[in-house]
Amino acid sequence: MTTAPRSVEIIDVGPRDGLQNEPEILDVATKVAFIGNLADAGIRRMEAVSFVNPKRVPQMAEAEEVLAALPEDDGVTYIGLVLNRRGLDRALEAGCKEVNYALVASDTFSQKNQGTTIEQAVDVYEEIAAEAKASGVRCSLTISTAFGCPFQGEVPPERVIDLVERCAGDDTFEIALADTIGCAVPSQVADLFGAVMEVAPSARFRAHFHNTRNTGLANCYAAIEAGVQSIDASAGGIGGCPFAPRATGNVPTEDLIYMLNRMGIETGVDIDKLIAAGDWIGEQLGHATPAMIGKAGVFPPAELRA
Repeated sequence: MTTAPRSVEIIDVGPRDGLQNEPEILDVATKVAFIGNLADAGIRRMEAVSFVNPKRVPQMAEAEEVLAALPEDDGVTYIGLVLNRRGLDRALEAGCKEVNYALVASDTFSQKNQGTTIEQAVDVYEEIAAEAKASGVRCSLTISTAFGCPFQGEVPPERVIDLVERCAGDDTFEIALADTIGCAVPSQVADLFGAVMEVAPSARFRAHFHNTRNTGLANCYAAIEAGVQSIDASAGGIGGCPFAPRATGNVPTEDLIYMLNRMGIETGVDIDKLIAAGDWIGEQLGHATPAMIGKAGVFPPAELRA
């Protein structure tokens, strides 16, 4: 990287994308404690809840109760996932200040995940984004399976570019390109982000990678080098998509922050507190988390730091 950015925004998605694929269903108090641990570590924006049908994703039940238990005006933006108008109505009623809509770049996956075609989903997004803006709520868009689909294989970059060009309007706060099944490689990441930035030069972009094939950190580096300044990650590396076969967790937040710290890129996150948060959620879920820094420790160790 010839010119590293001075800072990168980290969005922790562990409370939503992380927990949604775990067999253990946590109660409201535990979810709130997890979110509090992340905020205490310095995370200032996170996916906290999901306003989806709890029958389909029971791990995300009680979103309203979780949001109501979180402190107000604490400097943290708590994002709620919405997939339809009903989800948006719930989010607005609950006082959510930012919502995120997932638009899938593969028709087969879109049908399995949301029960709509891509075109139908675009129509839904446009309605949701307009209503959110009218209500004073930020609306971001995640384009899922942007780098590959578990059912159809390769996703044409032109499709993702077209979706970005169509959706990057005034109602859209930010667009994330998501590697939902963890198939992307750095060259692909650089090319696709470069292409969407050309067709939507004024848009704000975010990257969302899963670590299924152990390319997550490399892809984060490629995204940052391409000019992306906001990256999703999950404390402990927990998570995945319930509707994507063999999709494992997100890039571990603590591993990403360790890399950025060593590169001299500021995140505003206390890595020691974040490691503790990742270990803690693993204990609540009853298993060790995939994150490596919690196992290996920060280098140099505390006793060797100047």
